[in-house]
Amino acid sequence: MLKFTFYGHSCFQLDDGAHKVLTDPFLTGNPKAAISADKVEADTILLSHAHGDHFGDAQAIAARTGADVVGVPEVLGLLDLPAAKLHGMNLGGSLVLPFGKVRMTLAQHSSGVAGGIACGYVIYIGGKVLYFAGDTALFSDMQLIGKKDALDYAMLPIGDNYTMGLEDAALAAKWLGVRHVIPIHYDTWPIIAQDVEKYKEVTESMTPAKVDIVRPGESIELA
Repeated sequence: MLKFTFYGHSCFQLDDGAHKVLTDPFLTGNPKAAISADKVEADTILLSHAHGDHFGDAQAIAARTGADVVGVPEVLGLLDLPAAKLHGMNLGGSLVLPFGKVRMTLAQHSSGVAGGIACGYVIYIGGKVLYFAGDTALFSDMQLIGKKDALDYAMLPIGDNYTMGLEDAALAAKWLGVRHVIPIHYDTWPIIAQDVEKYKEVTESMTPAKVDIVRPGESIELA
């Protein structure tokens, strides 16, 4: 089974029993963080962009755990880690990793580092196909992401202001054709406070997707 653990904001861990994949590890300074940077485990870290609330503790966690770090080259250039541990990618590229594979996807957002771009990932792990959108606005090519792969789960930001809000994230679920959505990137601060139950209601009324609300510190098995 594949376990999803939400650590708050856009940080979650995927655990297939042999590998632990961590996303956007903003833990230090995160008022909703469910674990500290010196306790979280990772074999691979996926970075969507270089804003502090996503790049976060990547350096410290990777140095402590020996995790490989995946991202666009400009973001990886901010890290002081052995070159063999850094795996640069760009949009549309795929990379085979010990747990499976990732494909880097477009995200409509600023990057946090000069010359860089924001991204998302399609993640192939534990027999599932997952879409981690990163920080993004709604964009029509989400339909292509869903057409290329039959997505089991999508982790979508719903916080508004900096990313999609409730309505756009519901439409994203429809365009992706995904079976399940896990909302992320909301309620960390008042400016991105959202009624996640309302998001569940709206999304499930307009799409076949089931919305799984996972609170910081909670884990679910991905079916």
